[in-house]
Amino acid sequence: MPIANFENMEAQPWGLFDGITIEDYIIGTFIVRLPRKQNGLTLAQFAAVEQSTGTWIRVPAETEAVRKKHVAKVVGCFELPNWEYEIPKQIGNLDVKTRDYVIQIAWPKINLLNTEGKLNFAMLFTALIGNISMGGKLKLMDIWFPKDVLATMPGPRFGSDGIREILGVKDRPLLNNMIKPCTGHSAEVAGDLAYKVALGGVDVVKDDELIADQLFNTLEDRVTKVMEGIDKAKEETGEKTIYMINVTDNTPRIFRNIEVVQAHGGNGMLVNYLPQGLTTIQQIAEDPSVKIPIQMHMDFAGVWYEDAWSGVTSKLTLGKLPRLVGGDVVVLPAPYGKAPVVPERFIQNVMECVYPLHNIKPMMPMPSGGITPGMVEYAVKDIGWNCMLGAGGGIHAHEMGPTAGAMAFRQAIDAAMAGIPAKKAAKEHKELGVAMGMWGQKKTGV
Repeated sequence: MPIANFENMEAQPWGLFDGITIEDYIIGTFIVRLPRKQNGLTLAQFAAVEQSTGTWIRVPAETEAVRKKHVAKVVGCFELPNWEYEIPKQIGNLDVKTRDYVIQIAWPKINLLNTEGKLNFAMLFTALIGNISMGGKLKLMDIWFPKDVLATMPGPRFGSDGIREILGVKDRPLLNNMIKPCTGHSAEVAGDLAYKVALGGVDVVKDDELIADQLFNTLEDRVTKVMEGIDKAKEETGEKTIYMINVTDNTPRIFRNIEVVQAHGGNGMLVNYLPQGLTTIQQIAEDPSVKIPIQMHMDFAGVWYEDAWSGVTSKLTLGKLPRLVGGDVVVLPAPYGKAPVVPERFIQNVMECVYPLHNIKPMMPMPSGGITPGMVEYAVKDIGWNCMLGAGGGIHAHEMGPTAGAMAFRQAIDAAMAGIPAKKAAKEHKELGVAMGMWGQKKTGV
């Protein structure tokens, strides 16, 4: 057994979940797959020590006093299935080669707060999923934070309600359009397309994540041309539009980009938040000079969560973590179009965005990835109307042009809100009818 004795238990990397002062800890939950001859208790103890006070061998300065205050504690180790009498070598005709566990480890929060008493996000990941991430099949499933730690996080400044207040839209899904092509076009092309889709009823125009501040299409030129386009559309429709321009860049140049956007009348920003870094997003969200909402793009997320037995779950990657650091809108892969995602994971990710989280405002989820008008009613049935629907090619590739493509989506949204099937509404609206004829009504949803 990995427990040497039952003396000085407060200095050991073990504890009962009900026996610790839970508000003094940040708790990580993991799944682990081990070879049959290994056991979870040994791995759990190793992980707790390795990721807090110790190393592969006990060193003199790792005293009982140090461990008592700083060692991480295993507070849960559950094998699935929960063998009680023996570990079988075979079940039916199948050899039992692995053992699966759910393990919970509690880190003293004092290890993870900086001298200002704020959560150090870089140290959080160094502790919870640092060296052990290279140790085999181990995946971080969730993180539990004490209320006082959550109180140090900015969360969304605008969030769902704030975005709706800017736009003046209360009770329907918002419509987001990504300018296409993804990159290589000019600022003039972006401005023209933004005007056309805003004219058709798009609430938010978003840069594709692959274009930022580049020689062929600078940030200054693009924000100027696009804002001119959406202002022109507003004069004709009376509807407001937010432009989420991609400010992603090297640090600290991203802060210069935000200043440029605001100085040129820009009213929103897009950040590729995982390549950019969560701590950078937090710094942006906490900066009082930043007055515009932050849309978070999901690129690079698969590197974090794609493997079933390693990495960090999508509910953390796409939900809780970007919400904590200040994202107002997050782009999510949806199970209706081109994006590969298990429907249950999609629902969990949306829940992480919107369900109550103490002082943290809700973050607006944006299902995206090959979305067409026929899929709108499924999204509304699955997650409700308080979301933003992301469409790129489903608007720009419409046979009647991008304005008609946007109109088709708005018609689909209105139909879904009225409880009218998209196929029926398509008979009454030419733009939606053309879209349905082009793409049909694919569903792989919940």
